[in-house]
Amino acid sequence: MKIKDWPEAERPREKLLARGAAALSDAELLAIFLRVGLPGVSAVDLARSLLTEFGGLRALLEVDRDQFCRARGLGDAKFVQLQAALEMARRHLAETVSQGGALCSPAAVRDYLAMQLRHRRREVFCCLYLDTQHRVIAFEELFEGTLNAASVYPREVVQTALHRNAAALILAHNHPSGICEPSQADICITERLVQALELVDIKVLDHLIVGEDKALSFAEQGLL
Repeated sequence: MKIKDWPEAERPREKLLARGAAALSDAELLAIFLRVGLPGVSAVDLARSLLTEFGGLRALLEVDRDQFCRARGLGDAKFVQLQAALEMARRHLAETVSQGGALCSPAAVRDYLAMQLRHRRREVFCCLYLDTQHRVIAFEELFEGTLNAASVYPREVVQTALHRNAAALILAHNHPSGICEPSQADICITERLVQALELVDIKVLDHLIVGEDKALSFAEQGLL
């Protein structure tokens, strides 16, 4: 049976309009993105098949172009649409953080940093630069490393913070392993950065480690 022949309350588009996007399952959301299925296969059934094939929605969203385009019902056009949608989501979060102020919207900061870093296959160290009112000046990736480490140089962090005229900053890096517990090296470099930045009157407000499903805050853990 085609989706248009389903009861109205069960059709993904009508369900979204009536109840909001949060009420839809992963398969229903993906079906709306796909728009159409294949001969004899509805968009929802195709979506379910793709989620099973890739191992879930997040895995599908983060897969590379070649693997994405090899899947039945997908291709370059859908890949381009998906990348555009993901980038719009990133920019929306960036604007939310910038307009609301980092400390006024800690959830938005976590979401933004997670979207920027969670999918990275190598460890990346970043800074979110803030002004005297703790509003966002800029976000910058400073160092990229290997699968489990990135060399961080306090002198370069201080130089970039001064160049940005930052009064405070939030440090962030990802753990490609998915486990966001801080290592002893993470704790040590954070202490070194705090000390180095204090010398130029720049405060480190937090250090977030982005893992598989969550982000750990040094400030909340009493490590800062």
